[in-house]
Amino acid sequence: MFVDQLKVYARAGKGGDGSAHFHRGKFRPKGGPDGGDGGHGGHIVLLVDPSTNSLRKYFYNPKLLAGDGEKGKANMCTGRSSPDVIYKVPCGTMISKITEEEDPETGEIIERYEPFADLTEPNQTFILCKGGKGGKGNVHFKTSTHQAPREFTPGVDGEEGRFHFELRSIADAGLVGFPNAGKSTILSKMSAARPKIANYPFTTLQPMIGVIHFSANRRGTLADIPGLIEGAHQNIGLGHDFLRHIMRCRTLLFVVDAGGTEGRDPVVDLETVRKEVSLYSSELAKRPWCIIANKIDVEEAKAHVENLKQRFKRVKIFPVSAQDGMGMDKLKAHLDKQIGIDMEHAFPQAES
Repeated sequence: MFVDQLKVYARAGKGGDGSAHFHRGKFRPKGGPDGGDGGHGGHIVLLVDPSTNSLRKYFYNPKLLAGDGEKGKANMCTGRSSPDVIYKVPCGTMISKITEEEDPETGEIIERYEPFADLTEPNQTFILCKGGKGGKGNVHFKTSTHQAPREFTPGVDGEEGRFHFELRSIADAGLVGFPNAGKSTILSKMSAARPKIANYPFTTLQPMIGVIHFSANRRGTLADIPGLIEGAHQNIGLGHDFLRHIMRCRTLLFVVDAGGTEGRDPVVDLETVRKEVSLYSSELAKRPWCIIANKIDVEEAKAHVENLKQRFKRVKIFPVSAQDGMGMDKLKAHLDKQIGIDMEHAFPQAES
């Protein structure tokens, strides 16, 4: 099961109370105050784990908890602090804090999402909730005129709250289009990714990301986004669940069935998908984009490609047949210019 968004409750550990202890010994029956401080509560820490791509592990247990600090002890010994608890999340996880407020008109409770963190770097850490500090023992309240203090301070509660975790896939380019346009085949031909491919709509039900190796040292990442349908911006057909995964893409590749094998007009398909992306995010609609006219091995494809060129005169169009490999070299060369990263310069080796 692929889980890319959920709500969790997080609570960091409470600090331990300070101690109000007095020293008692064989030769010191009425010793002075020696109560130690309480230990600190544990933090809730999020760690970006490149090896995971789903939030599924929190679906059945959406509670993130850390331990409390121990109470202060005698002989001015500080209670043990609770260790931080580390929870792993995928790269590209957005964290929002959930707040509730009452609608003045209806009286209903409305949830508000306040952006809190955006975790995009591998091995990045983020403290979601800070643990409480330990309280002070009575030894801190001793003075020359107040030699037997019974005062101590309690430990501070750890931070807590409800949060919304949302996974947005990280890829340099995204394949966008109607179901069964051939996006998964294109991804499988250009990278080592092996998405499910079949001749029926909605074969892809979750984003798939593949790495394209343009040369020995140059590469980029390409995402296959599940097919969109009309009304996707209104979350029809799980539209929001799919559209969020192209928000980080630097360039968009709109794939159309140039052969019209589904009985649809490629021009209308492209206009529809472009409209859905624009209505979902005006910022996303401004990203660089091009057209991949797939299935040109079909007899009717030539006329459809000409119609696309007439309608989108300023947009680059790449006629391809992903199944047969036709035109894929030109598309790959274009992507190299758009998203190719020189790995030697991106991650220079340390000098020996």
